[in-house]
Amino acid sequence: MDGITGAEALLRTLRRMGVEKIFASPGSDWAPLWEALARLAGREDVPEYVSSRHEETAIAMASGYGKATGKLSAVVLHTTVGALHATMAMRAALHERIPMVVLAGESVSFGERPGYGIGPQWLRLLSDVGGPARLVAPCVKWSFGLNDSVLLPATIARACQIAAAAPRGPAFVSVPTEFLMDGHAAEAQRAQAPVRDAAVDPAALEELAEMLCAAKSPIILTEEVGKDAGAVGRLVSLAETLGAPVFDGWQPGYANFPRAHPLYGGVAPEMKSLLEEADLLFCVETVVPAHPPAMLSGSKTRIAVLGEDPLHVHLPYWGFRTDLVVAGAVEPSLAFLCERVARALPQRTRAPAAARWAKRNGELREKLRGQGRAAGGQSAIESAWIGHELNAVLPEGAIVVDETITHRHDVLRQLDRLGPGGFISASYGGLGMGIGTALGAKLALPDRTVVVTIGDGAFYYNPVLASFGASQELRLPLLVVLFNNAGYLSQKLDVVREYPDGAAVRTKHFAGLSILPRPDYPALARAFGGHGESVERPAGVRPALLRGLEAVSKGKLALIEMVLAPVGG
Repeated sequence: MDGITGAEALLRTLRRMGVEKIFASPGSDWAPLWEALARLAGREDVPEYVSSRHEETAIAMASGYGKATGKLSAVVLHTTVGALHATMAMRAALHERIPMVVLAGESVSFGERPGYGIGPQWLRLLSDVGGPARLVAPCVKWSFGLNDSVLLPATIARACQIAAAAPRGPAFVSVPTEFLMDGHAAEAQRAQAPVRDAAVDPAALEELAEMLCAAKSPIILTEEVGKDAGAVGRLVSLAETLGAPVFDGWQPGYANFPRAHPLYGGVAPEMKSLLEEADLLFCVETVVPAHPPAMLSGSKTRIAVLGEDPLHVHLPYWGFRTDLVVAGAVEPSLAFLCERVARALPQRTRAPAAARWAKRNGELREKLRGQGRAAGGQSAIESAWIGHELNAVLPEGAIVVDETITHRHDVLRQLDRLGPGGFISASYGGLGMGIGTALGAKLALPDRTVVVTIGDGAFYYNPVLASFGASQELRLPLLVVLFNNAGYLSQKLDVVREYPDGAAVRTKHFAGLSILPRPDYPALARAFGGHGESVERPAGVRPALLRGLEAVSKGKLALIEMVLAPVGG
């Protein structure tokens, strides 16, 4: 065979396109890739191969890695079955705009072509009409089943470009095993140039700047601007010039604004009252500004929206009234607005407004701290107390990866020491990605402490054994803080809200609510060489967190089970 194999061409193309990591949970379709990795071991022109033991963990690690760094990565999965296992995580990456190239194998000869070693499992167990590319297409930005080996390098490069181009997201390619074995002659590099973000129309930004300057009482709302640390700095400058408060929306995905900043207004504010006192709502990377959407239609407040994908084209409905919508890269757009607004507004013109908001926000922070402290005086452990104590012991630069769902706001409102990049949400509708997302963030930023806050319900959806095994094998220590209320609180809350006088409430019979009997959760960490313990009283929360952090500092996984009042109680 002349030249290189298709597998070698794939690896070299990925690396040439900027991919540094391959997160993998593959099967028998990738033998040519493993052989190529052995042949190319130690070379700098191939990505690092990271084995994750589970498809969902692999995508989640790519997601955490992308959220922590903004970098493109690749994922290798096992044909149709592995790809289908990972579709929930791919869907999350699509909505959250996380760039990754996802690859799955298949066979196109089914053993009929001599010399390829294609076994009977392909025809008997692993094949579906249309292949993996058809099955996952609704969950990714772009999907293609490679149909000729000669197209392999250029197609992989194209997938990298598509994944990294705005709006970012997962691009999928199914690669037949036979094509990985085929020879490829050396050829000129193609499709290497990255796709630059489209420039925002200057006239649109000028109009937006005029709206901001004309507003007497603007407020800013965001959910995802923290994906780009540079954009956060720009948002701080803009808010200070405007004297405008900045609020996190209902589902913040990142640390979007310095939480100790006087203009930070908190998480999930009561939007109806805010709209009554504001004359402009500026939504920056915000998916859902208010609920229900009709709330904005009934307000006289002007609405301006800025984002990479401001209309959220993958959502079936987005019914919010808007006065101006601007699509484009957020950091340079905010830089433009900072310059224009600073030029138009005399220095310290908005100082009185900033002072009013600083006083109001400071009072809110003190109120929340008081609520956190008060929670520590209860007989049972409460979510706010865990957040309060975690906030006190978090090391500088720590990253909190959250998959708590019903505990989320109670915890987030206590975490006022989070720095840039210090928070990552790991749930987008589906559960099961928290631990894997944290592993990806830890791999990306190994010098930072990574803490996972996770509910017992979400914990069951995670591939815990695979993820804990990857943590041990890859030496990626995490502190897992498990909120155990012995049931699915979100399920109970839905029933109570929708049927307050119904039979379930009257009889206290909530079908499928409990997660009992209680297993020995800490033993799972110990099974993988880690530290595990349970806490049942508020006084024990901080000492246990400190012991967990000490274990992590020594390179061990740690799981601290916080035993809350049972949801069925």
